[in-house]
Amino acid sequence: MKVNIDIDENYEEDSITIKAKEWSEELEEIVKVIKKRKQPRLFGVESDQTVLLAPEEIDFIFAEHRKIFATVKDRQFEIKMKLYEVEDILIPHEFMRFSKSVIGNLNRIARFELSFNGNLCVYFHSGNREYISRKYVGPIKEKLIKGGQ
Repeated sequence: MKVNIDIDENYEEDSITIKAKEWSEELEEIVKVIKKRKQPRLFGVESDQTVLLAPEEIDFIFAEHRKIFATVKDRQFEIKMKLYEVEDILIPHEFMRFSKSVIGNLNRIARFELSFNGNLCVYFHSGNREYISRKYVGPIKEKLIKGGQ
């Protein structure tokens, strides 16, 4: 991908033009990143205490029994948001869908193991593990090979 930046004090306001042959997921992510100036904060609740969560410390976010939880090392924090809302906030921080109910941090992955059913078992640096369903294996491998963004 080629990037051109033209800085001139005569411009009234910032403007971005993207020229592409066709629409892609990569372009969609770029637009999302550009549109988000100030990221909403992500708060987790544990034992009646609210904690500010840093995206780089989160291994994965998952949905269980109609609640959303963030896993940080050996702790789990409930997040009072919908999974898709959390995903929108975390995409610029190298998070991707692992399955219908899990969003994972690509920067925290230590290693993979292939399961017999085609799923991948992901091991995080913290020792946690989670599964990537077959549907999401290809896009995640592609993003990891490209080195993230």
